Order: sequence, then structure tokens, then C-alpha cells
Amino acid sequence: MAADQPRCILATDVGSTTTKAILIEKRGDEYRLVTRGEMPTTVEAPWENVMIGVRKAIKRVEELTGRDILDDRGSLIRPNEGDRGIDYYVSTSSAGGGLQMMVAGLVKHISAESAHRAALGAGAVVLDVIAVDDGRSTSEQITRITELRPDIILMSGGVDGGSVSYLAALAETIVQANPQPRFGATYKLPLVYAGNKDAVDLVDSICEDTMELHVVENVRPRADVENLGPAREAIHDIFMNHVMAQAPGYGELLEWVDTTIMPTPGAVGHIIRVMAKEYNATIIGVDIGGATTDVFSEFEDTFTRTVSANLGMSYSICNVYEQAGFENIRRWVPFACNEASLSDWISNKMVRPTTIPQTLFCLMLEQALAREALRLSFQHHRELARKVEQEQLSVVWRSRKDVMKSSFGTEIIDMAKLDILVGSGGVLSHAPRRSQAAMMLLDAFQPEGFCQLAVDSIFMMPHLGVLASTHPDIAAEVFDKDCLVRLGTCVAPSGTGRAGRPALKVKVTLPGGEVVEEVVNFGDIKRIPLAVGEKATVEAEPVSPLDMGEGKGKKVTAEVHGGLVGIILDCRGRPLELPSDDRKRSEKLLAWIEAMDLYPMDLVRRYLEESPITSADAAQQEKGDKRRGIFSLFRR
Repeated sequence: MAADQPRCILATDVGSTTTKAILIEKRGDEYRLVTRGEMPTTVEAPWENVMIGVRKAIKRVEELTGRDILDDRGSLIRPNEGDRGIDYYVSTSSAGGGLQMMVAGLVKHISAESAHRAALGAGAVVLDVIAVDDGRSTSEQITRITELRPDIILMSGGVDGGSVSYLAALAETIVQANPQPRFGATYKLPLVYAGNKDAVDLVDSICEDTMELHVVENVRPRADVENLGPAREAIHDIFMNHVMAQAPGYGELLEWVDTTIMPTPGAVGHIIRVMAKEYNATIIGVDIGGATTDVFSEFEDTFTRTVSANLGMSYSICNVYEQAGFENIRRWVPFACNEASLSDWISNKMVRPTTIPQTLFCLMLEQALAREALRLSFQHHRELARKVEQEQLSVVWRSRKDVMKSSFGTEIIDMAKLDILVGSGGVLSHAPRRSQAAMMLLDAFQPEGFCQLAVDSIFMMPHLGVLASTHPDIAAEVFDKDCLVRLGTCVAPSGTGRAGRPALKVKVTLPGGEVVEEVVNFGDIKRIPLAVGEKATVEAEPVSPLDMGEGKGKKVTAEVHGGLVGIILDCRGRPLELPSDDRKRSEKLLAWIEAMDLYPMDLVRRYLEESPITSADAAQQEKGDKRRGIFSLFRR
């Protein structure tokens, strides 16, 4: 079988905690997912060899399918021979903490910010950003760089043809810090230089004895131009062919794969870009994990990825509580909620990260925290998702005096133009009811107009992302048929109105010709069933001053896709605001829960009887329980 026409494909994702393997086969005229297996990752002691976990995950796939993939020596059987072997093998990795980088640039909000975006787009966790104008002295910067143990340093700064003196000073600061790599004690730390091309020889002469220099095109060749592609590609190549080759077991894995191993977040970002092109759509994707939350977007042919490295649902859940605050979490729960009890529950979740909610109340708490983690991560993403268009002169007075250019980009995220919103991560993909995942996405991202909602079924996006680098058509087909769980389409006017007054008049023509008409009041949410694979025509007429994207009060007609939740008519307002009064807020949440069928209503009412919201709740919360449990220790 030709290498460019594989019939049986194996893909693995070597994660920080688990190694996941999937098998894809061509059956008839289409490629489909066959099965999935996972085992613990074995990069750390006592194993210290990632291939042990990889082989175990593959063995699990063999058990589930009956297909022999490994021979008696533990090597891949190639090529595919009917019911034995495979044709093609790809892999991603985030083991050992994934790709960890440090970024250095001249100006914090120009070259350093562009380099930051390039590193994030390559799938890196950025440990710190050093800049001439970041407010730290040279000695403080040297101390910080020395403390870090990055895999790669990305250095940028200056437009092509500009001054080189500050770049020399920045290079000397990095060399004096002498950062040591995490893996391998005998090789030089890679330094990717993506700055002023006139300073290449100078930077090389400063760094040649201590670092391995890789020169790529300038990320900011002009103040109004951003060029991130070459830096991203260099980071991918260096990480897998130089850095990961030092990690235990990766040498053998590199010999197995048929294409470059990609960092897991970089692979997810790649499939997002492929699908944006395939669907000719604007897409936002989010992956909420235990320690971090990654957000990806493709708007106006601009791809952006951000990592909220301190916002997650287990290891970093205390950070979510700290940043969001008690009131922002409590607002999503219709029951009386004591701050001390919530603090203790969050602390237990952090020290026992693999536990899952055992009661309805705990499930609501976890999903409330997920809403806030998603909201804060998306807020961070919008700040970085900008297109460079305008420049302005400003004077920067620090320990180093000079006149520098400051550039301001325009925000490119427009929720009224968002076509598809995709969620991934345990709290979304494994929510007990799909409507819960849809509601978390709606509450956190607040899409406007018409927007399709979906979740990753079994976290296949990394596998398909690396496969898309060589076989985008196969990856796109499996992504559409087996990866995406389509939840439905949200219809949401932007703006605010008066509660209880008509907000949206909707006429839905279903596939069989049946017509459903609804009038939704402001503050309400309703569902209209529309199955997966079905399409309907929706005429939505907002009541002024609400807007469906064509102007206040103007009717909009669109074809929408169905899903497990159906068509969601969300007239709760954009921005979404909950009543400040506790009793009214509880009543509104209960109405939304019933309309979306989020939880069993008999169980919800029983909890409400046991822990009702009363007018005295605010005073009780103010007085609080003086006992703060073990959470107070973590806060210190």
C-alpha cells in the first residue's frame, strides 16, 4: 500500500498523565475511528521510558479489536496485512510538562508580544516573557532566567534594518543567566532568533559558546507586520528532533513515527485551522484540563492560541477560585452555598485530582467553577487575539533610556461572526448530560447570532491534528464523523432588554415541513428539538434594541444544524447578567435548568428544600463560618 494512501492508521498522544492510542481504518469508501485505548504515561520514575506506556496503550487497542499491531519483539508490524499490522503511525506529546519555553523581546507590547504568540501557536507553555521595558532590572531578569529550565528560548526584537545595540544587550543578559535545559546535560540549549536580521552576526558571536543558535525570519519585520509562521515551524522541529530526543524513550518513538511528533496543544491548534478552512468558518476551540486551559481561534485568517497555565479543574482549581472569587462561582448555583464549605471542597479536589462529583450539589459546583475557568481563559485569549495595524510613538523611560515604537493591534474576536464553538476536556466531554456541556459553553463564551456548538467525543483532536499535517482529508473526515459530538445551534440576540418582555420571534421550518413558531421573552432560554444530521431554516426577528447581527430589530434567516441538544433560543442577553437578588437569581437558574433539562428536576427541588435561598443568605455569607479548613493553608 502506498504511503500516501494508508488504509490502517495508528495515532498516539503521549500526555502528561495518560497515553492514548486510536485506530483509524478505511471501511468501504470512508475512514472511521475503530477504537481507542489508554494507559498511564511512563516518562517518570520508576519507568523513565515513554515507550512502555505507548506499547501498553497499543496493546489495549489490540485487545479491543483483535488486530495484531505489535510483533513478539514489541515492534510495529508493517505494512497492513488484512487483519495484522498498520500502514501509518503518528504521535503527539505533552509528557514531562510538554514544550516549555521562555520568550525574550525588546518591547513588551510589540516584539515580545509577537514572539509570545508565536510560542503559544507552536504549542508551548510560556514560562516567562523578558523585555527591555518590563520594569525589571537586568539583575532581576538574569535571576529569573536562571531559575527557569526551558526547553527553548525564543528571542525577538527590532524591525529589519533598525538598531542592534539593545538586541546585543538582551543576548548578553540571556548568556549571563546561563539557563540549563530540563533534558540532557551535554547539549546546548536552543535559542531561536527571530529579530532584526542585521543583528544576526552580533547575536551569534555573543551566544555561540553557550547556546545553539537557530535563525529564522523576523516575527516583526515592520512595526505593522507580524510574521509568526517561520518561528513556529522552527520551534516544532527543534523541540521534537533535538529536545525530546534527550527525553527517556523518545529516541525509539522518533524512529517509529512516519512524520514529526507534534506538541499536543500544537496539534489541537492545527486541526482547528484545518477545520476552519474545511468548513470555511470562524472557529473557537477550548481544551480545559486539570492544570491549564487552552483557547484556540481562527478569525480573519488569523490563528491565535493562548494558554491559561494556572486555570484548570484539578491541580489549578484553587487558582480558579482565587481569580474568579466566591460570588462569581456562587452565582451559578441555585442553592444556598457556604464559602467555607466551598473552599474545603475545592481544596479536596486539588489534593485528589482524579475524583469526580458524587452528588448533584458537587456536580453543580464543579460546573460553576468550569464556567469561570472558561470565562477567564477566554478573557485572556481576547486580549492577545489581535491583528497588528496601527503604530504610535511613545517614550519609554526605564533604567535604559530610549525612544521606542509602541504598536496597538485591533481585536479580531467578534462573537457575532463566530460560526462554530468546540469544547474539549473532561468536564465538557464527559458531562453527564450533553445539555450541561452546551450550557457551560454558552455561559462562558456567550456567542451571538447563529453559532454551532460541539464537543470532542473522546479527546481525539491531538491525534487528528498531527494526522492532518500529512493527510488533511482523512483527518477532516474522521473529525467530522467520529470526533465531533454536535450539540446543536445557538440562536442568541445581542443586547439587553426588560425581563419578561418579548425579545425574539422565531419561525422554524423543520425537515419534514412542519413549522414551529416561538416568542421568547428576555431573560428566558428555550429548546426546539432538531436531531443530529438534520437541518432547519430559522427566521429570527429580534425586538429592538436587540440585534441578530444585521441591525437592531432586523429579521435574519439562516439554515441551522441539529444536534443532541437541538436549537437553543438564548434570550438571556449579551452580556449575560444574573439578578443581584439571591431569591430572584435562584428562580432564574431553576427556570434555565428546567428549560434545558440540565439536571433531574425532582432531585433539584429536593436539594432546594434542604438548602433554600433566603433573604438572609447575604448576611450569613458575610458572617460566614470562621472555619476555613485546609484551604487557608493553600492560600498562604
